[in-house]
Amino acid sequence: MARKLFEYRKIKVKAFTLLECLVALLVIGTSLSLYQLLTKVMVGHLSQLTRNDQSDWLLFSQQLRHELSGTTLHKVENNKLYVTSGQQSLAFGKSRADDFRKTNANGQGYQPMLYHLKITEIDEKSGRVTIKLTFDRGLKRTFIYDFKH
Repeated sequence: MARKLFEYRKIKVKAFTLLECLVALLVIGTSLSLYQLLTKVMVGHLSQLTRNDQSDWLLFSQQLRHELSGTTLHKVENNKLYVTSGQQSLAFGKSRADDFRKTNANGQGYQPMLYHLKITEIDEKSGRVTIKLTFDRGLKRTFIYDFKH
């Protein structure tokens, strides 16, 4: 019997020691803290991207209002706005790409005014033009211009 007891003592049993437990807790805690910090950075970055769409929209609306002042409405057709400025005819609308651009009435020339657009809708009712824009990131804005003033 003493021999069997002696044989059991020679067998090494793998166990999870206190030191290994502390190291595991340290790794888990550090991972969770890092995950929380990365989440905060990502939320901050997304809000900054939204602000960039907002500032692009503000610049676009000011520029388009300036471009349309002093023009006369010709027509709205195929989701494009056609205006006349003196002897020159201009067209505004979404291109095949993802930008809203200003061209001449024949579609020649390339002056992008706003990028990263998903959907553009242009409507006209009795001289009032409504342009509805949806950005790739989901921001929706509406521009209204009245040509009757």
